[in-house]
Amino acid sequence: MHDPPGTERREVVEEMHGEEIRDPYRWLEDDDEDVYEWVERQNEYADRVLDTDARDRLAPRLESRAAVSEYGVVTPRERGYFQTIETADEDHAKLCVRSDLDAAPTVLADPNEWPDGESLDWYTPSPDGSLVAYGRAEGGEEQYDVTVVDTETGETVEVLRDCGRAGPEGLAWSNENFYYVTSGSADEGTQLEKQIRYHELGAGESRAVDDPVLTDDVGEHVWPSLGYTDDTLVVAFHAGWTHSDVYRWESDGPAPADGELVRLVADTDASFRPKVADGTVYMLTDYEAPRSRVVACDATATETDPDELAELVPESDHTLTYFVVAGDSLVVQSQRDARSSLSVYDRDGDHRREVDLPEYAAVGRGDLTDDPDAPEFCFRAQTFDRPPWVTHGRTDTGETTTINERDPESDLDLTVEQRFFESADGTEVPAFVVHRDDVERDGDNPTVLYGYGGFRINLTPSYDRFRVPFLEDGGVYVQANVRGGSEYGEDWHRQGMRENKQNVFDDFYAVAEGLIEADYTRPERLAAMGRSNGGLLVGAAVTQRPDLFGAVSCGVPLLDMLRFHEFLLGESWTIEYGSPEDPEAFEYLRAYSPYHNVEERAYPAVYFETAAGDTRVHPGHARKMTARMQAANTGEEPILLRTRTETGHGVGKPTSMAVSEQLDRWAFLYDRLDVSEP
Repeated sequence: MHDPPGTERREVVEEMHGEEIRDPYRWLEDDDEDVYEWVERQNEYADRVLDTDARDRLAPRLESRAAVSEYGVVTPRERGYFQTIETADEDHAKLCVRSDLDAAPTVLADPNEWPDGESLDWYTPSPDGSLVAYGRAEGGEEQYDVTVVDTETGETVEVLRDCGRAGPEGLAWSNENFYYVTSGSADEGTQLEKQIRYHELGAGESRAVDDPVLTDDVGEHVWPSLGYTDDTLVVAFHAGWTHSDVYRWESDGPAPADGELVRLVADTDASFRPKVADGTVYMLTDYEAPRSRVVACDATATETDPDELAELVPESDHTLTYFVVAGDSLVVQSQRDARSSLSVYDRDGDHRREVDLPEYAAVGRGDLTDDPDAPEFCFRAQTFDRPPWVTHGRTDTGETTTINERDPESDLDLTVEQRFFESADGTEVPAFVVHRDDVERDGDNPTVLYGYGGFRINLTPSYDRFRVPFLEDGGVYVQANVRGGSEYGEDWHRQGMRENKQNVFDDFYAVAEGLIEADYTRPERLAAMGRSNGGLLVGAAVTQRPDLFGAVSCGVPLLDMLRFHEFLLGESWTIEYGSPEDPEAFEYLRAYSPYHNVEERAYPAVYFETAAGDTRVHPGHARKMTARMQAANTGEEPILLRTRTETGHGVGKPTSMAVSEQLDRWAFLYDRLDVSEP
C-alpha cells in the first residue's frame, strides 16, 4: 500500500465559548504556493492508489455511456420553444430554439465553441420569446456575465458583465428590458452583498455596476427572487429555506428604478415562493400548512394578512413542491414518499386532471416549465431504470406528447423498491433500493448508500448512466430519504436542521444497519456516498460510525463546522446549521463537526473530492480533513483527496470532466468493495 504524503502541522489554538480548539492544519485554508504544492502531492498520491485494474476495466464502459444525447426541459413561448441539447459527440449542451415542436432546432449559443472552461449554466426567455438571456461563467465558479440574444436572428444584442451570482430566479423581464439580482465577486469575498438592479437594453456591452440600483438592503442570509406582471415587479426575500417576505416595487418617478418596496406579505414565520401572471401573485407556502399549499393575492395589494390570502390548492397528504402557471391553469408538482405527481387545476383552484407518470418517477428541480400566456407546459422526468424524457402538455385538452427520449444504455432488468427503516427515535425513514433482478440477499452484495439530508432538498428517483455498470456487476444502490429534506413537508426539514442535525446522521445509520440486517450486505462491502451537505453527512458517518462502512465517497463537503461561516457562502447557511458564534449552536456543532471528531484509530477508506473553483464550499474543508485523517489513521486503508481545477461545485462541467470524475469515484468503490465483473 502506498503511504500518503506527510503534512506539516502548524498549530493554531483558540478559545471558543470556553473550550480550547486546536487546528493544526488551518494553513490549508489558504491559497498560496505551499498549499498548491501540498494539493499536487495529494493528487499524485490519489493517482497512484487509483491506478488499478478495476479502473482500466471501467474506463471504456463509462466512456461509452458518456456518448449519448442529453436534452434539457423545453421552455415554451409564443415565439418558440427553448431547450438545451447536447449531442453524443459534444462536451457541452447548446442553447437552442425551434419555431414549433416538430421543427429542427436553431442554435443560439454553443459553449463547445467557447474557450475551455467556459459554460452556459442557465437561460431565461423574455415573455414572448423574442429575446433570451443566458448566464455564462468560467471554471464552474458561478460568477456570471449575462448575454441577451435575438431569437429570430441569433444575433447577440447585449452583454452585461460581472453580475456575480445572477440566475434565472433572480431575473425578471419587463417587456424588452429586465430587473435582476446581482452580487459581489467570489474573489473579493463579497458574494453575500446583493443588489436588485434594472437593465435597459441598448448599451451593447456594459457592466452590472453601471445599472441603477433599486435596493441593496439585502441581508447576508437573504436571496431575492423576482417576478414581473402588468407593470408590477414582485420581489421575494428568502431568508434561508424557512422564511420569506414578499414585496412589490412601487415607482415614484419616471425611471423604473425610482420607487420603493411595498409589503405584500411580510413578517410571517413561513416560506412564500411566488409566481406572477396577469396581475396576480400565486404563492407556494407552508404557512399553516407544513406540506404546503398554493395561495394568491392581487399584485397591487398592500400589507396582506396571510390569513386572508385566497387558498387555491389546499394542503393534502402529498407534499407540494413546485407549481407553474400555464394559460388559465396551474400545474402543481407534488410528492408522496419522494415520488412525483403532476396535477392540473384551473386558476380558481378547481382540480381538472392528473398527468400520467410511472410509479417510481420524478420531475426534478427546475424540470417543470410554463408559458403563462398559453395553455402549455413541459416537464422532464426520469426513473431509476429509464433515462430522462421530455414531455409537452396542454392544460386545455389534457394531451401530452413525448418530445425527446432515449433508450437505456443497458438492457438490464432492475428491481426497484422502497423500504422503510426505523431510526433511533422511532421515525420511519424511507429508502429506494435498486439492484439487478437476479441479485440475491446473501449478506455479501457490494452496496452504495447515498444521502443528503438538508436545505429542503428531496432525493427522488434518478437515472445515472454512470451508475449502470455497478448495477450490471451485481451492485446494490440505495438512496436514503433522511430528514433535512422536505419529502414529508417542512416538519421533516426542521427535524434535520440546527439542533436536530443528529437525526440526519441517525437516519442514515438506521438505513445502513437495516440493509445489513436484511442481508443485502455487510459493513466491509457497504459504502457511504454524499456530496456538499451530503458530504457533511458522510463525513459525520466516518467519524461517528467507522465500523459501519467499508468505504466513504465524500464530495465537495462541509467538514469544519466551527469555521464554515467564515468562507464563501457559508454565513448564509447559519440559518440551516446554526452559527458557531452562538454558544448554544456551538455545542451541537462541536459535537458532530467531522473535522473536530477525528481520532487516532483505523478508518475505512475515504475518497475526498473538491474543486479549486468552488465558490460555495471552500476546498479548505476537504484539505484539512484529509490531512487530519491521514495523520490519525492507524489502519491500512487509504485516505485520498482529489482536487480538480477548471471546475467548481458542480455547475457547468463538461462531459469529458464528468467522465474523469466518475471513473475515479467508481474505481475507488470497485476496489474497496471488491466488485468484480460477472
